[in-house]
Amino acid sequence: MTHCIKTRAPRGNVPDTIEIITDRDQLAAVEHDAANYPGGKAFALVKPESEAEIAVILQRYAKILAVGAQSSVTGGATPNGEVVLSLARQDHILESGSEYIRAQAGLALRTLRETLALEDKYYPPVPSYDGATVGGVIATNAAGPATFKYGATRQWVQALTVVLVSGEVLDLERGQCIAHPDGYFEIEERTRHYRLPIPSYKMPQVPKCSAGYYAAPHMDLIDLFIGSEGTLGVITEATLHVISPRPGICVALVPCLHEAQALALTRSLREISLKTRQTGDQRGLDVSAIEYMDARSVEILREDGGDKRNTITLGLDAHTLLLIQLELIPEWTARAYDDLAQALAPDAPDVPLVQFVRILEQSGRLEETEMAMPRDWGRIEQMYALREAVPNGVNARVLRAKQHQHPSITKMAADMIVPFDYLETMMQIFQKGFEAHGLDYAIWGHASDGNMHPNLLPRSLSDLRQAQRVILEGGKAVIALGGCPLAEHGVGRNRTKQALLKDLYGESGLQQMLAVKQALDPEGKLAPGNLF
Repeated sequence: MTHCIKTRAPRGNVPDTIEIITDRDQLAAVEHDAANYPGGKAFALVKPESEAEIAVILQRYAKILAVGAQSSVTGGATPNGEVVLSLARQDHILESGSEYIRAQAGLALRTLRETLALEDKYYPPVPSYDGATVGGVIATNAAGPATFKYGATRQWVQALTVVLVSGEVLDLERGQCIAHPDGYFEIEERTRHYRLPIPSYKMPQVPKCSAGYYAAPHMDLIDLFIGSEGTLGVITEATLHVISPRPGICVALVPCLHEAQALALTRSLREISLKTRQTGDQRGLDVSAIEYMDARSVEILREDGGDKRNTITLGLDAHTLLLIQLELIPEWTARAYDDLAQALAPDAPDVPLVQFVRILEQSGRLEETEMAMPRDWGRIEQMYALREAVPNGVNARVLRAKQHQHPSITKMAADMIVPFDYLETMMQIFQKGFEAHGLDYAIWGHASDGNMHPNLLPRSLSDLRQAQRVILEGGKAVIALGGCPLAEHGVGRNRTKQALLKDLYGESGLQQMLAVKQALDPEGKLAPGNLF
């Protein structure tokens, strides 16, 4: 191991004429991301096919924004006069092994998942939206429902290829380049040799953190680029750890009478699952994800017909919802239907699915619960589509308010995580804050992680300003609880999230990040406006 690393020349061919797209219709398609951040404008669009072509583009233009699926909800993939560098043409799987897969940055996670499934393999830390790309989730250190068991993207990345703004290329392998004890790396390019400082602030000790540049004593250089939101280099390839065999996944939609019941059931399932994993008990219950949707989220589903389109019936007493992902080893997967059928019989085997059904019966929610067995992918997809219908419904309402109330209205939401014991406290902070201003809001998220997404349903521009204050005040409270106010979506160009980043690390922390940026991108070419 060493703290020094050498770059190499970019590989591939450069066409005689690089295609520069300036057609207004094609530019309009890339001038916004999922956040509908206002004022998006692209100078041009390029779709390079090689490292060498990317290197030329980086040297030729003053402002560049690399994008994948543009599924960002922070404005981080919304251009502001840059050349948009799309990685859409770099979407191939390059190599596959028993415990890894090497892919280009533009590969969609949906394609990755489907390819791995054919080989009975599994890549767990996929966010709820599987249209996101490999490069995009690495750039934001994205995390998804199964973080409770598998963690975020960072720990699954074994290697990266990054094109720096100089046109030089870094090949990073985990464990290859470790920070000097005095807190820096050394980068040796063909034309210059420089030190790359690492920040000294302490990151929150929570399962998810997508809040600026990673920093830790003796850190790995690869971790600096994971979560850097496209500001330090263009990720072109990644080697990801995968697991095999793929676990059998059973999904349950559990309507609860109230929030307290949902949180109590979540707490119980968490404790049992943690014990199962600590003891290695293959007969133990192993829940990998618990998603939560509050009462307003359920109303949105009913208002939009999301429960009817998926032929999933929500009873009148469904006040809140839990979507629970239970993992089964192959032995239990093969007999899942038989275990479910006899789960309540006195002589039923003591296996995970039987344990799960009995917990639901004890909580009084078994009759209302709908379950999809392993390999019933159609039904499982419908259940997860129901969950996705909530943020989609919120986004649609934000867009309508923008069109009919005020053009400056935009999405106002939080992405915060606390140690699980403080989850209920965090939810109450936001509930009381929104209600004190008479605001319409919905809260959903990854209950098993302690990660929630409070979202405003704006009716006026004034609502937006009041909700921003609620989120900023809530963010400070989350920090005080040992949490992170920027859990999984990154910071992007969202001014509220940038203010939360400053609250988390202070002005000195931002200056330390800027020193990193200055070392790798001295002219500020890459993703200007992101993070800072």
